[in-house]
Amino acid sequence: MKRRDFLNLLGGAAATWPLAARAQQPTMPVIGFLNSGSPGAEADRLEAFREGLRDAGYVEGRNLKIEFRFAENHYERLPSLAAELVRLRVAVIFAGGGGKAQPAAKAATATIPIVFTGGFDPVQAGLVPRLNRPGGNITGVTFATNVSESKRLGLLHAAVPAAIVIGVLMNPDNASLEVQSGDLSKAAGALGLKLEFARARNEADFEPAIAGFVPKGAGGLLIASDAFFTDRVERLAALASRYRLPSIYADDRAFAAAGGLISYGTSRAAAWHQAGIYIGRILHGEKPGDLPVMLPTHYELVINIKTAKALGIEVPPTLSAIADEIIE
Repeated sequence: MKRRDFLNLLGGAAATWPLAARAQQPTMPVIGFLNSGSPGAEADRLEAFREGLRDAGYVEGRNLKIEFRFAENHYERLPSLAAELVRLRVAVIFAGGGGKAQPAAKAATATIPIVFTGGFDPVQAGLVPRLNRPGGNITGVTFATNVSESKRLGLLHAAVPAAIVIGVLMNPDNASLEVQSGDLSKAAGALGLKLEFARARNEADFEPAIAGFVPKGAGGLLIASDAFFTDRVERLAALASRYRLPSIYADDRAFAAAGGLISYGTSRAAAWHQAGIYIGRILHGEKPGDLPVMLPTHYELVINIKTAKALGIEVPPTLSAIADEIIE
């Protein structure tokens, strides 16, 4: 072989080596992130989600890419955002925030694995047929906060024992409405309290409902757990303060941090952390249908002492002592 032909052959082979090496490198998996809220509102939970992924061996930017789609509380955008992620052929879709991202993800694909988080009963919501072995392409973590309404009523009563009338704000579109109201009515009877109920299915209903509790003699406000309410805790906390109603809501801390008196609920950050772990397990080859839907294991009590002082309330030391966090 002539020297020139040999060099040309060598050069051509060298040029193909990097291409061959790149072809043998594993493709970085891409997960789709579908959320009904906004990046700022989910910042703490997003960090917990990334920690869960890291615990499962995946680090964003190193061996994992995340495609983010936030609806910014415009729920009508969720179906098209979910469809975008399907077109991108992501490996897994994470659906969280509010209660609308999860059904949008399910409607978009029956093949791409979906991991959800949410404060609802996923069987009742039609996401999965059962909790222990959901089957299909969906699993996740529920923080089913509806089961604790009686506990929240007891905590509010402990904070403001002089309040005999408690206003209860509910969403009439909540699938657990009857369970919530029955749970609360039974607890109120045991505590010797009178409940005044009002309903709000959109933000315009908030102020008339909350203001309407005042002439009825309400000395406290319980906001029944609902995904629509969770996305608007700042507005609800502001109205509770405006009408000087000591308030409680089913949230890990956001409601109290926004100025509400008490937050009591399961840790959403812990749920997102577990969702990250589940996604890692699926990327490692496990099937979502074989992973049981996780149930809440820890409830957090957060009390805003600054709000208590503004309302002229002295939170009993026995209640403060059991709080997971005191905001001052």
